[in-house]
Amino acid sequence: MGENGWRWTDAWIFVSLVIASGAGRHRRSASSRRPEGIRLADVLSTADHLNRAIPQRGEVEAAVRRLLGAGLVSVSDGWFRITADGERLWRSRPSAGVATTVDTVQGVLDRRHTPGSADWTLDE
Repeated sequence: MGENGWRWTDAWIFVSLVIASGAGRHRRSASSRRPEGIRLADVLSTADHLNRAIPQRGEVEAAVRRLLGAGLVSVSDGWFRITADGERLWRSRPSAGVATTVDTVQGVLDRRHTPGSADWTLDE
């Protein structure tokens, strides 16, 4: 994989966003005014659960920039969301085999999407 290709941490953050998004749905009431999406704390908690490690600040910033630029996620007012393209990627990924979900998603990213670049930084 070249310098401009997808990194394992990009897939790790993406999978964490997807899982955290689904995990939080049961907490959201239909009458809630809270926007759809999840907070960074939920993403980091899920990332820790997946890999028994919390991604470093630089890893999170780089992954979110690349995923934003590729149109797979969006971030607004601190709320992270999976876009329609991200949802399609997740639903169409192969689910069989011995690879982990993160490894599988990285393979799908490598084959189907080009990493993007977006102007996004993590607030202090």
